[in-house]
Amino acid sequence: MTKIKLEFVQAFVDRHGKPRWYFRRRGWKRIPLPGVPGSAEFMQAYEAALAGAPEKVEVGARRMQPGTVDELVARHFASAGFQGLPSEATRATYRGIIEGFRREHGAKRLSHLRPEDIDHLFTKKIKTPAAANNWLRMVRMLMKFAVSKKMIASDPSADIKALQYASEGFHSWSEENIATYNQRHPVGTKARLAMTLMLYTGCRRADAVRLGPQNIKNGFLTYTQHKNRVRKPVTLTIPVHPELRRVIEATPMIGVKAFLVTNFGKPFTEAGFGNWMRERCDEAGLSDCSSHGLRKAIARRMAEAGMSPHQIQAITGHTTLKEIERYTKAARQKLMAETAMRCLDEPVAQTEDKR
Repeated sequence: MTKIKLEFVQAFVDRHGKPRWYFRRRGWKRIPLPGVPGSAEFMQAYEAALAGAPEKVEVGARRMQPGTVDELVARHFASAGFQGLPSEATRATYRGIIEGFRREHGAKRLSHLRPEDIDHLFTKKIKTPAAANNWLRMVRMLMKFAVSKKMIASDPSADIKALQYASEGFHSWSEENIATYNQRHPVGTKARLAMTLMLYTGCRRADAVRLGPQNIKNGFLTYTQHKNRVRKPVTLTIPVHPELRRVIEATPMIGVKAFLVTNFGKPFTEAGFGNWMRERCDEAGLSDCSSHGLRKAIARRMAEAGMSPHQIQAITGHTTLKEIERYTKAARQKLMAETAMRCLDEPVAQTEDKR
């Protein structure tokens, strides 16, 4: 069974031998969580407990003071802006960073936060520039919310500049990585199906956990991308690759509406699936690989095959060509270099023929 680590979750076995889970934050009354960790009902209840404002336990607990970072964070989590973020995984990522800020500075008054204070906290994180920039982005989001709610007059983080650094983002699976994974997870396993599904559709993990037999008709797979589905929905119809068809047909299906489900036959959450894939990659010795890297791998393959950015976009569903170019920059450079070198060979061959 996959173990999922969730903050504030405690488990115990009751007198009937049944496992139970509670959301228990220090200073707050505990909240029972239904189902099992990773299930849809469990994660929905967990999200609600994190975002909500359950009754506090007054004895021995610090009261939330008006005008503090504590109050700001609680109001932000309950806001329509935060609850309307594109996915559960996005909310969980944002919440993790914001909760870290609250743990350290929750009792501080917002009116006392100066630009130099934010800059000092930001500077302490520059050894990990990506994490530092994400921290700044979350703090800036909080401060803008505070200004909109008239909790502070101006944003103390407004003039702080993000760090500039070189990064290639998620590792794109190489052909060697794919072969290694396939050797560890043969056809017929759920792990092989998960990798093949993402590699031959270019879908994100939020879509991978929702795809099922109902999405395939007449040799085509049709789905609406989960990301930005409300603001700017993108619906894709792509041919089912023969390799994907072979793996689907060879894999026993537990679920009816989803190709990929938990060991309990329940739908994966996006975060749960990401953790599960992380373990499958680790089993194959691929610590640098992740589920998102498969989306980059199919873009790389198509670029190396000489496909145009527009053709690649038709599969991956990226809304801008700029993102496609970033994904395929290295592959297209290699392809163009090979083409250029062949062009150099032609005059050499003609010169030698004249001798």
